[in-house]
Amino acid sequence: MFSKEIQPQNFPERVVWYSMTWTYFSFLLGATYVVGSVVAWILFFYLLLKLWLQDEYTSEAERITIPWITWVWIIGMLMMEVALIFGHLDYNLPTSQIIKSSIGWAKGWALIALYPLAGCLNIRPQIIYRAACVICFHTLVISPLLILAPILGLPETLYVSPLKAVGAGLGPIFFDVSLYAVDFDGQIRQRLFTPWGPALGFVANVYFTLAVREKDKKWRWYGIIGAIYLSQICKSRLAQVCILSTPIFIFVLSRLIRPYMLMLMGGASVAVGILATNIMNAIAAFWKNFKAQRAASSRVRAALKEIAFYRAETEAPIWGHGILQMGPHVVEFMPIGSHHTWAGLAFVKGAVGFYSLAIPMFVGFLFLLVKAQNNKDAGTALAILFILFLYTFGENLEILAYLYWPGLIMIGIGFRKSKTEQSSNSIVSESA
Repeated sequence: MFSKEIQPQNFPERVVWYSMTWTYFSFLLGATYVVGSVVAWILFFYLLLKLWLQDEYTSEAERITIPWITWVWIIGMLMMEVALIFGHLDYNLPTSQIIKSSIGWAKGWALIALYPLAGCLNIRPQIIYRAACVICFHTLVISPLLILAPILGLPETLYVSPLKAVGAGLGPIFFDVSLYAVDFDGQIRQRLFTPWGPALGFVANVYFTLAVREKDKKWRWYGIIGAIYLSQICKSRLAQVCILSTPIFIFVLSRLIRPYMLMLMGGASVAVGILATNIMNAIAAFWKNFKAQRAASSRVRAALKEIAFYRAETEAPIWGHGILQMGPHVVEFMPIGSHHTWAGLAFVKGAVGFYSLAIPMFVGFLFLLVKAQNNKDAGTALAILFILFLYTFGENLEILAYLYWPGLIMIGIGFRKSKTEQSSNSIVSESA
C-alpha cells in the first residue's frame, strides 16, 4: 500500500498514519469521534515527554521547538476556557455544568491548539499526504455500496456504537454507522464517518488540499478523485464552492512575489475596474442561486446568525451565555449559536471568545502568507487555514475538529521552522 520511504518512522508518525488510514475501521466501530479526540492528547503528552527528556545533547533532528505563532494559537484556545468559565458564572450555572462544558472544551477547542502543537513533532508532511490519499481510495472502493444502498432499500443507519456513552451531550449521530441519509427535501446524501453532509464536504476539501501534494502520481489521483467524489455525494453547496475556489486563491496567494503574478494581478485589476458592474451583477446572481438551491436551509441559517449576534450584543457581550440555548420555531428549534462559528462564539463566549479565534487565525494567515512564498508545506497549511475560515460561516469549527485534525497538524507543520532554517540557526549559534 505504501512504498518504503513513506513508512512511519517514529511514534507520532505511526499514531497519525494508522489513525488516518484506519478511518473506515474506526467508522465501523462508531469510534471516529473518540479517535479524533484522543489522538490529540496522546501526541500532546508525547510532546511533553520529549520536552522533559531533551537537553543540550539532544540532536537537532529530535529537538522540540515551539514557534511563537503556535503559542498564539495555544493562548487563544486557553482563553476559550476562560470565557467558558466566566460565561457560566455570569449566568449562575451549576458547577456540574462547568465541568461538563470544560470536558467539551477538551474535546473541541483544545484540539484546535493541540494538533498544531503536534506539528512541532518530527512528523513528515508526506505521511499526512499519503494517508489522506488512502482514505480517499478506500472511499472509491466502497462507492458501489454507497450507490446501491438506497436503491436496495437498505436502512439508513445500521447501528449506533455503545461508545456513545463517552460523548455526553452529543447525539447518537456522532457514533452511528450510516449508509446514507435522506434530507428533509427527500434528496439522498452521504455523510459516512461524519455527523452530517456538510461536515463530509468540509473533510473532503481538507483531503483534496492534502492529496494534491502527494508525490506519487497514482496515489495523488486516487486522492484527488476520491476527495472530489466526497464533495459531491455530501450535497453540500459550500463544499463545491470551496473545492473550486481554494486552489485558485492559494495559487495566487503563494506566488505574490513572483513577477509574472504581479503582472497578472495588475492586468486583472484593470479588467475588474472596467467590468466592475458586470462582475457585481454576476456575483449577486450567483449568491441568489446559491441560496435558492436550499432556500429553507439558507433561511434557517440566516435567522440563527441574526438571533445569535443580537442576543450576544444585548445580553452578554463580554463573556457570552456560557452554553448553547434552544432556538424558537422560526429556526426549527435548532440551538442558537450553531451552524456559524463566529455567531456561536459571540453568543456562547462573547467578545473574548470571538477574538480568541479571530486573532490566531488572522496572525496565522499573515505568517503563512509570508512563508508560503518560499515554502510549499506552508502553502498547504495556508490552504487549510483558508478552508477553515470559509467553513466558519457554515459550521462550528470546534465540534468538527475531531474530523479535520490532519489539516490542523499540517498547519502546525507550516508554523514550524524548516530544516534549512534550523540548520542556519544552528550554524549561527555555533559561530557565536
